[in-house]
Amino acid sequence: MNDILRIAVQKSGRLSEDSFALIKECGIDFQNGIGQLKAQATNFPAEFLLLRDDDIPGYVADGVADIGIVGENVMAEKDKNVIIAHRLGFSKCRLSIAIPKNEEYRGAGGLEGKNIATSYPKILQKFLHEQGVSANIHEISGSVEIAPSIGLAEAICDLVSSGSTLFTNGLKEVETIFRSEAVLISQISLSEGKANLLNKLLFRIKSVQNARKNKYILLNAPKSKVEDIKRLIPGMRSPSIMELADKDWVSMHSVINENDFWNVIEALRGAGAEGILVIPIEKMIL
Repeated sequence: MNDILRIAVQKSGRLSEDSFALIKECGIDFQNGIGQLKAQATNFPAEFLLLRDDDIPGYVADGVADIGIVGENVMAEKDKNVIIAHRLGFSKCRLSIAIPKNEEYRGAGGLEGKNIATSYPKILQKFLHEQGVSANIHEISGSVEIAPSIGLAEAICDLVSSGSTLFTNGLKEVETIFRSEAVLISQISLSEGKANLLNKLLFRIKSVQNARKNKYILLNAPKSKVEDIKRLIPGMRSPSIMELADKDWVSMHSVINENDFWNVIEALRGAGAEGILVIPIEKMIL
C-alpha cells in the first residue's frame, strides 16, 4: 500500500488561508467542498484534515495526522509530544501582558498577587515561574480584553497583532512573553515512507520561501565596472555575465535578497549600472 501523508490544517481563518496558499504554491492541488472536513490531493500523496487549531497538536501527537500546520503559540500551550519540522514565517503575532492604560507598569514583579485573565495559562504560568512571580491565573476562552473593565482581573495576557483591540478596551501592552508564527509540526517518529514524503514537501516549501525572499535582477554595465558590481551582487555563486552588441558593455544577471533590495539598487546605480530590471522569482532551488 502506498503511503499517504495526512496533514492537519486549520479549517478556517487567516492561518488556514495562508496555509492553503502555500500548499498551492508548492504545486499541490486538492478538492475542498464547502463543509468538508477532509480533502484529497490530486497530484501528491497527501490528505488534508480540516480541524480546529486547538485540536491539531493532539491529532498529530496521537497519530491521527502525520503533520500539521498551526500557530507556535497553540503548539506551546497544548504541550503535546510533537516537534517543529519547519518554521513557515507567516501568521506572526506575540503573546503579551496588558494592563489598564492609566496604570504604571513596574516590571513582572508588579504582577505579584494580581489576577490575570488569559486563554494561554500554560505559557503565562511558565513566564511567571521564570520571573519568580505568584499570580492568580483566570483561564477564559474569548474576549480576554474585557476582563479588567468588568472586575475579573487587573491584567490580561493575550495575542497581539496591531494593538488596536487593546487600545479600544482601555489597555496598553507592557511586556511580550512569547513570539509566535505558523509552524509545521510532526510526530516524533514517522515511517520511512512518510518521512520521505515529508522531505519532498519540505523541499517544495523551502523553494517557495527562498523565492519569496529573493529577486532576480538584470542590468547593463560597462566592462570597466564589472568587478565593482560583482561585489554588490555576488549571486548564489557568481553573477552571469553576457556580452552585448556594444563591446564595451555587458549584461549581468544575479539574485538579491529582498531585505537588501533598495540599498543594493542604489549602490548599483552609483557603480554605473544601467537598465536595471527586477523580476519576481516563482521558485528557487538551492
